Amino acid sequence: MANLEQISLGVEDCERAGAFWAAALGYVRRPPRFDGDDWIVVEPPPGARGAAIAMDLSESRVEELPRVHLDLDAGESDLDDEVDRLVALGARRVDWPHYPAEPDPGQLPYVVLADTEGNRFCVSGRRRAGPFFG
Repeated sequence: MANLEQISLGVEDCERAGAFWAAALGYVRRPPRFDGDDWIVVEPPPGARGAAIAMDLSESRVEELPRVHLDLDAGESDLDDEVDRLVALGARRVDWPHYPAEPDPGQLPYVVLADTEGNRFCVSGRRRAGPFFG
């Protein structure tokens, strides 16, 4: 059976994207595999769980409605506080037209953001106040 080894993101600026995702997730940069290795890979610190994220230089356009995206969990933090933290690191809010009118039972609120490269991702979590989505 296959295992998920890493997630590769197409980006315009590998250093900027790597710095954002390392700070966003508390990850560390993996050492280069060889001299001249230009892939930036960030991964959980030793002993922590999670998939590595690799930054791959790409000239393709960012998808407005991507077929694949990352879902983050705000954990113990308030959702709005975590979104504010990610925005301070360089993420931006996305005007997302597909928030459901009514949440499904048991669904946590979530917010759609874009990373420093425009790649969409979601953050879900508990919210002390404010709207359910957005």
